[in-house]
Amino acid sequence: MQAKKHPELSRQVAGATAEALAEAFLLRQGLRVLERNWRVRGGEIDLICEDHVSLVFVEVRLRRRNDFGGAGASITATKQRRLILAARHYLAGKRERPCRFDAVLLNGLTEASIEWIRNAFEAY
Repeated sequence: MQAKKHPELSRQVAGATAEALAEAFLLRQGLRVLERNWRVRGGEIDLICEDHVSLVFVEVRLRRRNDFGGAGASITATKQRRLILAARHYLAGKRERPCRFDAVLLNGLTEASIEWIRNAFEAY
């Protein structure tokens, strides 16, 4: 009897691989990773990095198909609100410093498929 495939598990593995590719890419760009998969009730931030004096909240998105607009289109207004909520929790009690929200978009699981968007959106 053949075991059933677990699409959720393969999606988790693909997501973890995409995050590892994004992290390695950002490290080579000179950023320093402070946190990975930082969670708070209501939101999660894939990577929290330092870029010189700025704190960078990074959303990593993988889309292998462009049927619904690709990886960038998947960062909806709702997703942005959740990222902003999580960032505000992370910043609570910390010294004030410049911050930005970046996106690392992948259309495949190779470094060649990475698109890095600085200041992908702003907190409102």
